[in-house]
Amino acid sequence: MEKGHSKLFERIKQYYPRLTRGQKALAEFITTHYDRAAFLTAAKLGQIVGLSESTVVRFASALGYNGFPELQEDLQEMVKNKLSTVERLELSADYMAQESVLKKVLQTDIENIRLTMEEVSENEFDSAVEAILDANRIYILGLRSAAALSNFLGYYLNLILQNVNIVNLGLSDIYEQLLPAKSGDLIIGISFPRYTRITVEAFEFAKNRGAKAIAITDSSLSPLGRKADFTLVAKSDMASFVDSLVAPMSVINALIIAVGMKEKSRISETLATLEEVWTHHKVYMAKERNDLLGFK
Repeated sequence: MEKGHSKLFERIKQYYPRLTRGQKALAEFITTHYDRAAFLTAAKLGQIVGLSESTVVRFASALGYNGFPELQEDLQEMVKNKLSTVERLELSADYMAQESVLKKVLQTDIENIRLTMEEVSENEFDSAVEAILDANRIYILGLRSAAALSNFLGYYLNLILQNVNIVNLGLSDIYEQLLPAKSGDLIIGISFPRYTRITVEAFEFAKNRGAKAIAITDSSLSPLGRKADFTLVAKSDMASFVDSLVAPMSVINALIIAVGMKEKSRISETLATLEEVWTHHKVYMAKERNDLLGFK
C-alpha cells in the first residue's frame, strides 16, 4: 500500500513526535496492520495493543480527529479502495464474527442508507431528474457488480422514456456502443469501490463526445464523481467481499419514481398497453397460482 496517499498515515507522520508512548504503539500497530484495525472497535483495538479504550479515543484526538469513528472512517476508506477481494474476505471473518451475520449485514445496510440520506444532495438529485427528462438519448453504464443496478435502472427508465441504452460488455465493444453519444444525450455511470477502470474511462469518453454526465457513486471525489456534471452519492460500505448495494438501489428507485411522476400520463399509457400484452401472453402466473391455492 502506498501510505503517502492515506490521510490517516499523513496525520500519523505529522503528529508522531508529540504522541505518548501508548499512542505511538497504536500508531505503529495501525500502520502495520491497517487492514485488521480498520474494522475493530476502539475497545478491541486497545485490548490488542494492551491499552485502554480511552487511550484509543485520545489517540484519535491527538491526530486531529473529532473522535475514533472519524479516524476509522479514513482507515476504512483507504482499505476498501486498496484491498483485493480475497483480502476483504479474510478480514471480514473477524468483523462478522462479532455478532449474527444477518443482523450485522442488515445494520450495515441501515447505516449506509442513513449516511446516504445525510450526504446525497437534493439539488443534484433534482438536476439529475431534469437531465434525464431533457436527454435525447440515455446511456447507462455499470459493470461487474454494478451491472445489476444498471440493468434495473435501464429497464424501468426505458418503460417510461423509451430512449435508453444499457451499455454492457457483450458482442460489441463498450466504446462502439457509446460512439453515437453526442450533445443532447446523457451518460449515467454507476461505480463503487473498487472502481472498475473501463467504467470510468468509458464514462469520460461519452462526456467528451458532448453528453451530459450523471454519476451514481459513493463520493463526489470518486473517479466518476470528479468527472460528472451531477453526482448522486450512495454509500456502499461493507466489510466483506460482497458490496452493499442497498443504498444505491434506493437512490435509483427514487430516480425512477421522480422521473415517472414527471411523465405520469406517458407511463400510464405505456403500462396500460403492457398490461394487455402481459395478459394476452400470460406473462404472470397470478391466476394459475390462485387456482392452485383453491381460490377462483
